[in-house]
This record gives sequence, C-alpha cells and structure tokens, in this order.
Amino acid sequence: MTHAKLTSLMARGAEFLGCETAILCGAMSWVSERNLVAAISNAGGFGVIACGAMTPELLDKEIAATKALTDKPFGVNLITMHPQLFDLIDVCARHDVGHVVLAGGLPPKGSIEAIKQKGAKLICFAPALSLAKKLVRSGVDALVVEGMEAGGHIGPVSTSVLAQEILPDMANQLPVFVAGGIGRGEAIAAYLEMGAAGVQLGTRFACATESIAHSNFKKAFFRASARDAIASVQIDARLPVIPVRALKNAGTESFTAKQREVANLLDGGTIEMMEAQLQIEHYWAGALRRAVIDGDVEGGSLMAGQSVGMVTKEEPVADIIAQLVEQAAEALARRTA
Repeated sequence: MTHAKLTSLMARGAEFLGCETAILCGAMSWVSERNLVAAISNAGGFGVIACGAMTPELLDKEIAATKALTDKPFGVNLITMHPQLFDLIDVCARHDVGHVVLAGGLPPKGSIEAIKQKGAKLICFAPALSLAKKLVRSGVDALVVEGMEAGGHIGPVSTSVLAQEILPDMANQLPVFVAGGIGRGEAIAAYLEMGAAGVQLGTRFACATESIAHSNFKKAFFRASARDAIASVQIDARLPVIPVRALKNAGTESFTAKQREVANLLDGGTIEMMEAQLQIEHYWAGALRRAVIDGDVEGGSLMAGQSVGMVTKEEPVADIIAQLVEQAAEALARRTA
C-alpha cells in the first residue's frame, strides 16, 4: 500500500506542526500529560499538553518532564480564561514551546501578541466561519474546527457542517485541522480531501496503553457506545456554561446541582460572572480528575466524544496512529483506483 496520496494531502499540516503525520492529540485535562503527549509525538503525531487549571509552576514541570521523554515537537493548550494566562505564556516561551493552542473563547487582549512575539505558532478554535475570519485577521497561524461530536467542551454545530462551512473559505489562507467525532482513517481521508491540513483526535487516544487514565476510566470507554456520550444541559441562561460531552453517570446530575448552586450565588450578588465561570471550570477539573486519576466512574466526569464506541481496547499509541494512517491511505486508494 502506497501512502503517497495521504502524505501529499497531509504535507502542509505536517510541515506546520513539524511532525510526520498531521494528527494532533486533543488536549484532555489529566489525560494529555507527559506520558501520552511524548508517546504521540514519538509515534509521528503531535502531542499537546493540556494545561487546564495548572499553575505556572506545574506547567513548567510538565513541559520539562515531557521534553525528557521526547525530542520531537509538541504543543501546549492554554485556557483563555485562566487568571494567570500571561504567566503561562511566559513559561511556554522559556521552554521554547513551538506551538500554543488557545481554547475556551476568543483570545484576550494582548495574548496573541504575547505568544507570537516569543516565536511560537498560535492555533485557535473556530466554532463558526465569522469567528474563523476574525481570528485570521487577529494573526493566528492555524485553526481547529471542532464539531459537537467531540468530548469535553463543545459548540452547537456538527463537525461535518463546520468543515463544509469553513474549509472552502479558510483552507487556502492557513492550515485548518478538523476535529470532533473522528475515530477512523476513512473520515480523516475525507476531511483532507475537503482541504483540511490534518485532524485532531482525543477520545481515540484516551485509552492508549501510554495513557495514565485509571483502568476503571478505560473500561467505561470500552463498554460505551456513541449514544452514551451526552452533552450537559445549561439550566440558567445568565450563566454562559459551555456544554460538556461526557458519558452519562451520577456526575452528570451533580453538574446540574453545581450550576444551581453557582446561579444562587449570582442571585445573591456573592460572586461576579467571571468567578462564576471559573467555579464551573474548577468543578469540571475536579470531576475529571476523580474519574481519570482516582477511577471514580460514577461521581467523576467521563468526558468522551461520540467516537467512544470505536474505542474497544487498550492499544499503544503507535498502533493507533498506524491503523488510522492505513485506513486513510486505503480509502484514498479506493477513490483513485
């Protein structure tokens, strides 16, 4: 099987990332840490550290530990609402991190300049064409188009619709990576043919052999089907809670209760909106840790995309990437035969 067509379609994304295969690993809090990130980069993909709620000191240690496990390029995902965002950007710069991914909303004033003046390439999420255009005008270097099939925080539009809306307009301007619900190489091939520079997958890597996720967490993924990965419900219109897709369990109900608690604090004037949002983010960080690290699959948060039904066993990262590449190459060969 020749991979010439696949290599050609992925060339732009691979060159931008500095890796062999234009497959990014989605930043999954507690999961996308040194071991998984290094394994993905070592296997030819592009690992991304999930900074999440880390302090600058913790991120500093995580980057250093990742560099000890791989000499390949990897990125760092930062959350826009983190109160120490600019300190985190400085940490990335001190370590010469080549790619920073900003997630969780539009980049705050000065953040794009702070990242780029230190020499890093900036990747941002574009949940709509209008925002994609705005981000390009702001100077971002690449976009991730992520649909609602993804795990974790999601937008309201499906991957296939976003890809059709954004790729024809933006793919000729800068590298665009497609994400959300991708579990097999045939889908990768299709998005590459539509103009994507590469793809991003999270759920497919969450249960890799190198993932530190608890065995209970992994077993929950193996048992789950696509319909088990549901989006959280917003209960108060004033609280702009970004929906989160996760496997349904008791923790799903706990989040509803947490929203009510935070809404009551807003009602009483006890907290400001920014603090309310941070409380929600910290809730997710804690709930996710309970599931991923402690193995509490009932009370914790089992963030998973709808591709979870394609995750059926624990496999080394290198095998997962090899399978995806082979499937994509075969799909492209069938179309050109």
